[in-house]
Amino acid sequence: MNNENMKGKVLSGLFWKLMENGGVQGVQLLVSILLARILDPEEYGVVALLTTFIAIANVFIQQGFQTALIQKPNADETDFSSVFWMNLGVGVLLYLVLFAAAPLIAAFYETPELTGLLRVFSLVVLFGSVSAIENALVQRRMEFKHLFKSSLIAVVLSGVAGIAAALSGMGPMSLVLQQLTYQFLYMVVIVRSVGWFPKRLFDLGRVKTLFAFGWKLLCSALIDTVYNNVYALVIGKIETKERLAYYDKGNLFPSVLVTNINGAIQQVMLPALSESQNDREKMRSMMRRSIVTSSYIMFAMMAGLIAVAEPLISLLLTDKWLPAVPFMRLLCLDYALWPFHTANLQAINATGHSEIYLKLEIVKKSLGILLMLLAIPHGILVMVAMKPLSSLLSTVINAYPNGKLLHYSFIEQWRDVLPSACLAAVMGVCVYLLQFLGLPALLTIVLQIVVGVGLYVGLSALFKLECFEYLLATVKETIKKHS
Repeated sequence: MNNENMKGKVLSGLFWKLMENGGVQGVQLLVSILLARILDPEEYGVVALLTTFIAIANVFIQQGFQTALIQKPNADETDFSSVFWMNLGVGVLLYLVLFAAAPLIAAFYETPELTGLLRVFSLVVLFGSVSAIENALVQRRMEFKHLFKSSLIAVVLSGVAGIAAALSGMGPMSLVLQQLTYQFLYMVVIVRSVGWFPKRLFDLGRVKTLFAFGWKLLCSALIDTVYNNVYALVIGKIETKERLAYYDKGNLFPSVLVTNINGAIQQVMLPALSESQNDREKMRSMMRRSIVTSSYIMFAMMAGLIAVAEPLISLLLTDKWLPAVPFMRLLCLDYALWPFHTANLQAINATGHSEIYLKLEIVKKSLGILLMLLAIPHGILVMVAMKPLSSLLSTVINAYPNGKLLHYSFIEQWRDVLPSACLAAVMGVCVYLLQFLGLPALLTIVLQIVVGVGLYVGLSALFKLECFEYLLATVKETIKKHS
């Protein structure tokens, strides 16, 4: 595939992923805000615990095989059908394990209601095992329009169900019902939209071949997911469910933005890089473009969120959620560095070096867990502050292999994004100072957004940042193609 065709596929895929994430995350954010205003923090804390266990279980059906199918150049019907039946069997097994473990988990956290909630919530694992192959097909073909349609329908209808349940007094079960409805509807719509159905084919040899590549990615994803959720597990045990809810809500706004932007780039970049895996110079160019452009966007968003955190939470979630502000600011620092991790790790995946990916995850997460354990005696805020520190150190670790594989070192990567980081820091400080004008929360946020966007774009244009000019040209080209 020539450069123009590849660029067209990447831009088209990115457009639909951003449309999907923007629409879905926008509706999910609205639903979360409404539910947060209805429910108490303690009720949210109970479900936040459940979500961690489901997230860990989902790794076994959403990672490893799925990435192997995307990366394998000549994957055929036998590969996809074999993985489907394997995934379905794993999904059933995981549900039975969670069902049996529910009373033990409830006893450990001294929360009896967890038993029934977890047994119901665990059904999402079964739904996910069915839709996983459709997701792989969509990513492999870069036909992200199907994901947009499926996700948007599911999130709107499930949001209505969740809000109705909360208003009727169902408490934590309303959050479970919302997620359960979303996963079920998503499964139904994506299967009908993609139009792929498994055949009565199962080749153990094909499964073993895919697993030879995928097991390292599965282990890497499992380590990453456990690490990302271990904070919630520890906070849920050593602190109150209310404090866990504040941590969870502090994660809400930055995670929505990161999922929307960085998540879209991640899913589009893997198949694009995989198609160019034999041209290392082209891969280096694509990786550099991904880091520079996504960092330019992410730095600005996270700096802006840090600045507007207090009036934003007060206005949208009400003052009862203000203890979430310091958590939100610390987590924004962590998320700001995600473009580095995404680009470096996807490049390693695309070159087929999943063993390097696994080694990196072991090193990074071991370091992160060590920092967390050292911080626990000093309180929850110090513990959460270890996340951005660990993320900063991880940028060095993730970049090291690509210094050799693609000749794009850690120093070169940071040199490329340093102008964006400096502009974001200046913009963030200026926007933060506006809250001391003493204006109402809504007016303060509007003023901060207007000043922040204007300042960041204005400085980018003034200093002629390469990433700004590239992004502007790309947006114009994308709009033109889809108008």
